Amino acid sequence: MTMDKKNLTQEIQRRRTFAIISHPDAGKTTLTEKLLLLGGAIRLAGSVKAKKSKKFATSDWMELEKQRGISVSTSVMNFEYGNYVCNLLDTPGHQDFSEDTYRTLAAADAAIMLIDAAKGVEPQTIKLFEVCKLRGIPIFTFVNKLDRESRDPFDLMNEIEQVLGIPTYPMNWPVSSGVRFCGIIERETNCLHHFVGRNTTTEVAAQVIPLSNKDEILARVPQDLLNEAIDSLDMLNAAGDAFDRNRFLKGQISPVFFGAAMTNFGVRLFLDKFLEMSPSPSPKGSSQGTIEPIQQVFSGFIFKIQANMDPKHRDRIAFLRIVSGVYEPGMNVTVPRLGKEIRLTPPQQFFAQDRTTLSCAYAGDVIGIYDPGVFAIGDSLVEKGGFEFEGIPSFAPEYFATVKTTSALKRKQLLKGLMQLCQEGTIQMFFDENRSTEPILAAVGVLQFDVLLFRLKNEYGVDCSLDSLSYKYARWSNANPEDIEEARLKTDTTVVKDANGLHVFLFKNDFSISYFQENVPKIQLFNSNASLHKNMMQLSHILFDE
Repeated sequence: MTMDKKNLTQEIQRRRTFAIISHPDAGKTTLTEKLLLLGGAIRLAGSVKAKKSKKFATSDWMELEKQRGISVSTSVMNFEYGNYVCNLLDTPGHQDFSEDTYRTLAAADAAIMLIDAAKGVEPQTIKLFEVCKLRGIPIFTFVNKLDRESRDPFDLMNEIEQVLGIPTYPMNWPVSSGVRFCGIIERETNCLHHFVGRNTTTEVAAQVIPLSNKDEILARVPQDLLNEAIDSLDMLNAAGDAFDRNRFLKGQISPVFFGAAMTNFGVRLFLDKFLEMSPSPSPKGSSQGTIEPIQQVFSGFIFKIQANMDPKHRDRIAFLRIVSGVYEPGMNVTVPRLGKEIRLTPPQQFFAQDRTTLSCAYAGDVIGIYDPGVFAIGDSLVEKGGFEFEGIPSFAPEYFATVKTTSALKRKQLLKGLMQLCQEGTIQMFFDENRSTEPILAAVGVLQFDVLLFRLKNEYGVDCSLDSLSYKYARWSNANPEDIEEARLKTDTTVVKDANGLHVFLFKNDFSISYFQENVPKIQLFNSNASLHKNMMQLSHILFDE
């Protein structure tokens, strides 16, 4: 699509593509609902746990998510707010589904880090933050649940700085918390946004009162709480630290916002500032150098594949982050991994499992395209040339099993389901050529196996059971066949291949790894396949292969 450069630039600069990360139960899906509510995408926000009313979070579209009240798969939602086009990636918070989150972060230009005001920085938040830090993307902090009893804001910011190693800059400041929560003071305007009501389904507009109008404020806020908040702001201002936008865009300082997503308070103020401060679509690294969004030639990469989003059609959708140019239906692109051209289907815009066909899409957009069964996670799609973007790795699983079904007639459906779910990244599959034809299934978290069995039954009609295996660790290797054969003879380690044909060693305990390294020191082991596959993230081994 040939387009005037000025118009193309304007369209790209309107885009905001971001992910929300947090520890489970910090309110991530709730915040997502409120952002959709403000964007006019929904009229009534649903709670993830509102099972009695049968009203579920919009972003939790999978049947299992509705039953358990947790997010197990990344949801992609597109909506407009003001002059901005938002591509919101709601990621699973539970650590058992962290691989899906890692893949999604590759498609984001910014991240919202959600912190529970009572619990502070939690373990899963630390891990996800490290991934964001490696990519150098801007990180916003939203301290949630101020309408409940919370820790001191200074303590929370100090913990963020000490545990995560990133300086903070509060953009607003709370007036107390819990039952005494009165609102937040916006530092830029020096105004109090007074907390009114506790409506959880629709937005109640905050009353905005300048701090100079003290009498009006004191009619609503106890004087001791107001004085405490103002004293805290005076301390912040006396410190003299100015907000550095350049450091922020490099992921070196995090602006902090306070609010209460469940009661819709502080979310609009946050969204307005977030969209204003967030970067437009960023350039991406490739095998031919940096690819700029403004380039006319279309390019993008696939970061997620989802089968059976529409049970009626049993289709497969590949989620594509557009890096440069404009996506048009019917255009031909090259998939370098396959070495062939593919004609693209019309782009689809998503709202959880609902979809709308678009006439075109621009750099920065996240869209869905029909997958005829040829795409893989990490694939690059380029209109011209054969370059590849930095890919997306698989990480070391900790749980292993074999699967069996009571019906021999269902074996074909079982293998089809396993292959498709492996291609999605729901589970990993390893193959032991010397032992049997049955694949070894592997997962980062045990709940992935629950999802596997649920989806095999509900989407492929196969009742299955799992037999756990005693392996505890998987380590990739780039050893040559002679060294691998030597390892087989000197150790009792199981050697398998992953879906990409790379060799993987399976170990049962820490001792077996130590014994292996002592007896076969020439073989190097990796916690991920990032260092071994040409289409993998260049930096991921720093975190996962240390």
